Amino acid sequence: MNLLNSLIVGAMPFVPKPIIAKVASRYIAGATLADAVATVRQLNGQHAMATVDVLGEDIFTRDQAMQSRDASIAVLDAIAAESIDSNLSIKLTSLGLKMEKEFCMDNTARIVETAKRHNNFVRIDMEDHTCTDDTLDVYRAMRSRHEKVGIVIQAYLHRSEKDIRALAADRANVRLCKGIYVEPAAVAIKDRAGIQQNYLKLLRILLEGGSYVGIATHDDVLINGAIAMVNEMKLGREKYEFQMLLGVRDETRKRLVNEGHRLRVYVPFGMDWYGYSIRRLKENPQMAGHIFKAMFGIGQ
Repeated sequence: MNLLNSLIVGAMPFVPKPIIAKVASRYIAGATLADAVATVRQLNGQHAMATVDVLGEDIFTRDQAMQSRDASIAVLDAIAAESIDSNLSIKLTSLGLKMEKEFCMDNTARIVETAKRHNNFVRIDMEDHTCTDDTLDVYRAMRSRHEKVGIVIQAYLHRSEKDIRALAADRANVRLCKGIYVEPAAVAIKDRAGIQQNYLKLLRILLEGGSYVGIATHDDVLINGAIAMVNEMKLGREKYEFQMLLGVRDETRKRLVNEGHRLRVYVPFGMDWYGYSIRRLKENPQMAGHIFKAMFGIGQ
């Protein structure tokens, strides 16, 4: 089935959008904020926390960037109004980072001020390596405005250890993930074992430095390594959390919750579901098998 999955991934641009949508519905809350709220409420009922993301990135018009800003502000207002256990994740390219850094900074500040008013938390996502320096600059500027602002570091980048050590010195709140963007070997580790090794090295630096870490992974090697590490360091559950994507490895998520670990689920929603879905499917070709089944009605 691996060869078939790879062939399906290669043919993805030719797969009808309704088929992609059918499969993607498992990984995306829906098109509306109401869909996201309902999904978060269901997750909360299963003792999981959430972080909501308004889908969209690489925006190149000011109007689109301001619409994205306002949509994120609406998420924070809805979380407060609905009393659900969630925070917000944002992508800076959806707020104009590739247009004008100061414009992006202003949009992000509006979101962070809203989070501060609601006493909520904002996670600034990391994107491809060309955005890393600017993203860290925006993060540090926002952290000076509101302590409940966090950042994401991707373990596969060669530069990440240096970034992690600087963030650990400030006891930053960091989501540590492997990294999903296709990067050149000059800037990124390319083999799975090397990424796993670096991930666990960076995780130890953060935990030993006193940072609160979102351990964002579905990889059993990393999950088991992280559990062994927090047990070895005798860390309380308030010092870290696991993070997973909506619709991915639900049984593992439930097991971690049952074992007493804090766990947060990434809940994306919005009209820009297609680009997100294609990226998820390309990074995990096994999901492509679901495309094949949906196309031919297998298992329906």
